[in-house]
Amino acid sequence: MNQFLSSTSWWVPLYSLIGAIVTLPWGMGIIRRTGPRPAAYFNLLTTFAGFVHSLLVFRHIWDREPETLLINWFQAADFNLSFALEISPVSIGATVLITGLSLLAQVYALGYMDKEWSLARFFALFGFFEMALTALAISDSLFLSYALLEVLTVSTYLLVGFWYAQPLVVTAARDAFFTKRVGDLLLLMAVVTLSSLAGSLNFSDLYEWAQRAVLSPLTSTLLGLALIAGPVGKCAQFPLHLWLDEAMEGPNPASVMRNSLVVAGGAYLLYKLQPLLILSPVALDSLVVIGTLTAVGASLVSLAQTDIKRSLCHSTSAYMGLVFLAVGQKTELTEQGGVALMLLLSHAVAKALLFMSSGSVIYTTSTQDLTEMGGLWSRMPATTTAFVVGAAGMVCLLPLGGFWSMLAWAEGLVHVCPWVIGVLVFVNGITALNLTRVFRLIFWGESQQKTRRAPEVGWLMALPMVALSVVILLLPLMLQLWGLLPGWEGVDWYVLLLLFCSSVMGVGIGSTLYLHKAWSRSRVLVWRFVQDLLGYDFYIDRVYKLTVVNAVAFLSRVSAWCDRYVVDGFVNLVGFATFLGGQGLRYSISGQFQGYMLTIVVVIFVLVFLVGWSLGLLNLLLF
Repeated sequence: MNQFLSSTSWWVPLYSLIGAIVTLPWGMGIIRRTGPRPAAYFNLLTTFAGFVHSLLVFRHIWDREPETLLINWFQAADFNLSFALEISPVSIGATVLITGLSLLAQVYALGYMDKEWSLARFFALFGFFEMALTALAISDSLFLSYALLEVLTVSTYLLVGFWYAQPLVVTAARDAFFTKRVGDLLLLMAVVTLSSLAGSLNFSDLYEWAQRAVLSPLTSTLLGLALIAGPVGKCAQFPLHLWLDEAMEGPNPASVMRNSLVVAGGAYLLYKLQPLLILSPVALDSLVVIGTLTAVGASLVSLAQTDIKRSLCHSTSAYMGLVFLAVGQKTELTEQGGVALMLLLSHAVAKALLFMSSGSVIYTTSTQDLTEMGGLWSRMPATTTAFVVGAAGMVCLLPLGGFWSMLAWAEGLVHVCPWVIGVLVFVNGITALNLTRVFRLIFWGESQQKTRRAPEVGWLMALPMVALSVVILLLPLMLQLWGLLPGWEGVDWYVLLLLFCSSVMGVGIGSTLYLHKAWSRSRVLVWRFVQDLLGYDFYIDRVYKLTVVNAVAFLSRVSAWCDRYVVDGFVNLVGFATFLGGQGLRYSISGQFQGYMLTIVVVIFVLVFLVGWSLGLLNLLLF
């Protein structure tokens, strides 16, 4: 039985794929009599089957060494295209997390989108989305991982643009797609280069090749920068970070998965690429710079947001920035599967719960503006509790799992580069301050016009929030059962106190900060400038418009002018000359064969002379 579970672990992505395919008749409108609900039930059933299967496999291989399954896809002569799958505690644990969160998100979607006429189409897209994530978790091939990232890009585009009748949604989906394509295109160049240099795209073969590879500084630098471009786009890192903010225009159940697991998928691929990135010191330094800028900048930007979903999504970019920062430091601890699983689990569960709670507030108040909310704690107790538990699990508060994962990471970095601890402490403190600010604006204070009669959400939306709250509270016990919690005798108390105090200070400042809902901008000129600077994300979108967008528009106009007047002009000139030549020769026909032959011979001789002169063959013949 155990052997059967291990050998069939690659079936897990197929469950969600089957659910998505079965849903298509409802999503395409072929079946209408039953309504869209059966499509949702089919997806729930297949997702539950995938969760049970992956959970059984995880229990079986938890204390075992990683295994590799090789699937031969195509073979002809000496060409062999195969896909490698990794069966390890980290990869299967990731599939458990993905299928479990997907199951809860789908139950949540049943309540959130109950009156949506295209509910079946949403669940079909959700199934493809889940399939790509679970397959990416067990992939041990760079080529397969790239293909799955492309599926995620397309799924993100379709889910963000789900309400395609709204112009703002269409713009957000388009920008998210094109921004991610920039990183995907550079990653594709790296994949093609590695296939030529290493001869294989399986990660195990690439690791062996990286140990003996000797590359020029230019080649290693370009290869390393191209490899990190894909994760930069997927994890919404600077300068490809604007798409995640715009993607909040999509349905909230999709935002739950996007902010908890999609960005983590890019970070997971970055972990797999770390042995290859060591070949390029410039790429590692770039990871440190990108991670630091994104972590600090996104944390500050989140403080000035008045949209509830945008305020939370910027903290996602900040947290992923810490991932880039740690990978760029080449610490041995960040390569351990246990720490990776802790970080993935603690952040994903907490962020999913925060977005479910915020979605419940949006659903019941019909607004996303924080200045229009207040006093919901007594009217929505389940949602309030979920937000508090999710926020506590997000920051470093004892004894929740987020504290232990950040502590394990910080202890691995403190001896390599002590200044990194300052970045971790700053980001954690600002995140705690922002979550406290959002909590006060939504649930505390006096009721506003849109929150005076706001009821609690139904059980379909409340059940996933309660389940995730229980998981977050029990996460320390789960980590202790798996042997991932450090012993007290080996804890760095200096780092522990710094992280804990930063959380307490963030909560304290956020609790006493003056928040006035009558205005969204300060009347003090200096504070208004700072507020606008952070609220508009340091005006990066305007900088892009003045530089990149205008440069592309100028080059497009130049290309159009060259195509119309140079290329088309030359072609039209040749055609016009041919037409005039034919018209002129029509009146010079003599009817003598020898004259025609003389003309052909003379023209051929002239052409041969010109070709020989241009190639330098006449000099060889004469001298």
